[in-house]
Amino acid sequence: MNTIEVRAWAKLNLSLDVLGKLTDGYHAMRMVMQSVTLCDDLRVSLTEKREFTADTNLRYLPGDERNIAAKAGKVFLEKIHERRHGVHVEITKRVPVCAGLGGGSGDAAAVLRAMNELTSAHLPGAELEALALLVGADVPFCVAGGTALAEGRGERLTQLPPIPDCAIVIVKPEFSVSTPDLFAKLNCAALRCHPDTDGIIQAIREGSLLNLSRRVYNVFEDVLPRGSGEVCALKGALLDSGALGVAMSGTGPSVFGLFAEKAAAEAAAERLRGKVRDCFLCAPMRKIEIDK
Repeated sequence: MNTIEVRAWAKLNLSLDVLGKLTDGYHAMRMVMQSVTLCDDLRVSLTEKREFTADTNLRYLPGDERNIAAKAGKVFLEKIHERRHGVHVEITKRVPVCAGLGGGSGDAAAVLRAMNELTSAHLPGAELEALALLVGADVPFCVAGGTALAEGRGERLTQLPPIPDCAIVIVKPEFSVSTPDLFAKLNCAALRCHPDTDGIIQAIREGSLLNLSRRVYNVFEDVLPRGSGEVCALKGALLDSGALGVAMSGTGPSVFGLFAEKAAAEAAAERLRGKVRDCFLCAPMRKIEIDK
């Protein structure tokens, strides 16, 4: 077998807190992350020619090792000391790019899972997550997904129970946000609000969607650039439509709402699709089981 088809799931930040800067220049994060059923489709091939390439349905995405999915293939083969082959990835993108939804990270993680099977390397989940950090900060979580507390740069993962059943509406405004710019603007000492991450974890353990939803929050909402009032407007529209809780994911600009009833979420999504291009109705995903 030289080719395998896999899916790459989007992620949400149910909470996102930045605690300060690490000695390596990265920021110390503490966040509850959740994978959802919005996904990209990938076809991953082990090739005879030692090149690392990617094709997508979005022409502006790079097709060489600048594409994080192609990079993940290279990192994996270097890890197992395989120098004879290359990797080609065909990606059908559905997860919006530059949206705070981990679209690129999910693609990279899916490539790592696919390569683990294609090469019969059978790296355990923990080793695959450690390898994923060489590709990107959110990639370790995306390897298995589910519900997890992520700390450090995002690589220290503590698996949590699945969140209660719910429907999720994700909306991406018609603009993008620069992640480096937001981090540069962030003054951890001056942050006015922090998410109740421990409260979210407790609500998850208790199976309370209401208590979880009331606590979702993202510190980057405090440092959004001027002209991004659409984020607040969309959050308000989701709440008006019956969402129990709303927040921005990652460094944005996508926002999401958690709904107890699928019918209410469907109605909200239908209304919002008349206002924005990218609006998705999805559900939470459980952890992907990988060999230990």
